[in-house]
Amino acid sequence: MKDNQNSSKETSYLPISWDDMELLYTLIKNKKEGKVFFFGKDGQLDETKGHITAIHDEKKDGVYAIMSGGDKVRVDRIITIFGQVGAAYDEYEAFGNACMVCK
Repeated sequence: MKDNQNSSKETSYLPISWDDMELLYTLIKNKKEGKVFFFGKDGQLDETKGHITAIHDEKKDGVYAIMSGGDKVRVDRIITIFGQVGAAYDEYEAFGNACMVCK
């Protein structure tokens, strides 16, 4: 089991929009399966797959999606979830659009 809780130590948790939370709850209800791409430990791109079994609010660290394989993914670090844009997509897009040779 990957425990991606370490990513919360790197960045402070930022609450996500109600729309994003509603999407997560809908995915739980429908037991939809797929891939989740997210920023993991040290801001590295990471992924997991399966379905979301629960949302867990850890008061000090943030809100986590618990995956069927046991992985914990902080919801504000999700880039895409089952092919849909997540809360951290804008950050990912900005990283991709950054000039790699500019100083």
